[in-house]
Amino acid sequence: MTFTFGIYPGGLLGSDTGLTEPVRPDDPALITAALCELQGSAPALLVRAYRSHPAGAHTPERPEQYATEGRKLDLVLQFRHPDGKLDGWTDFVRRTVRAEGHRLAVLQICEEPNLDLPPVDGSIPNVRRALVEGVIAAKEEALACGYGDLAVGFNAVPSFDPADTFWTDLGQLADERFHRALDYVGLDFFPDVFRPLQSDQLADAVRAVLTGFRRDALAAAGIGPAVPIRICENGWPTGPGRDEVRQAEVVEEVVRTVAGLAAELAVTGYAFFALRDADSAGATLFHHFGLLRDDYSRKPAFDVYRRLIGELTIAD
Repeated sequence: MTFTFGIYPGGLLGSDTGLTEPVRPDDPALITAALCELQGSAPALLVRAYRSHPAGAHTPERPEQYATEGRKLDLVLQFRHPDGKLDGWTDFVRRTVRAEGHRLAVLQICEEPNLDLPPVDGSIPNVRRALVEGVIAAKEEALACGYGDLAVGFNAVPSFDPADTFWTDLGQLADERFHRALDYVGLDFFPDVFRPLQSDQLADAVRAVLTGFRRDALAAAGIGPAVPIRICENGWPTGPGRDEVRQAEVVEEVVRTVAGLAAELAVTGYAFFALRDADSAGATLFHHFGLLRDDYSRKPAFDVYRRLIGELTIAD
């Protein structure tokens, strides 16, 4: 069983109201240097990137420049048609596989389709259908192009609403072709960020969320225990009232807890969000998710994550 690590290297990110622009532009040379240092001697490090349909915009810009020296892309295809029209969607997915498949390790269809907030796809009508059709199209194209190792899946966030029907709705839409095509399901979660916890509750919260995701959410959609889980986005911001030393402690505890559950829950990967702050002087927590400050100077958590990658990566 593999266990690989990744990171989102850009400065642009979504908040609960829209997109948060970085105060400093991305610096590809500094990003590449940081990625090389994080990877160290590990055989792989995944670079997370996002591309939207129908606009086709990328974040970070030109992500392929970071897919070198054993690094590949963890690419998210976002379904962003404001009216939920599926016209051209599967063609976009297939074109992406044909053009980018050689540098992709992971292809995620839709971004947080169960979360109704403006920056993510759960706010777009018809997203469940886009998810199902996109996963099928991506896998078919990957196999046709000879990219049998390309992992195709989707992600979601934890839901604590008993009236939420996302997973049962997905189960009704998903046919046998979808289940054959599905290589993983991703989880985005941020314990002790939007719902504060006592420090001694953190590991238990991580275990509870991951276990519930596997045994309740995925099961409700008919997704079995053999389908791997990937942690696609996890982080802990610094900033006002949020200490950099505590960020390093959280990274250590969360990553070790996730890795400790890998065999039990079939967790095969973890990606940190994000490499750098959008604005280290910003007023909101969304500005401060980075392992690096916005000038690319390092916080203590950078070295912690580098060490964990070297220790816990499990290759084929």
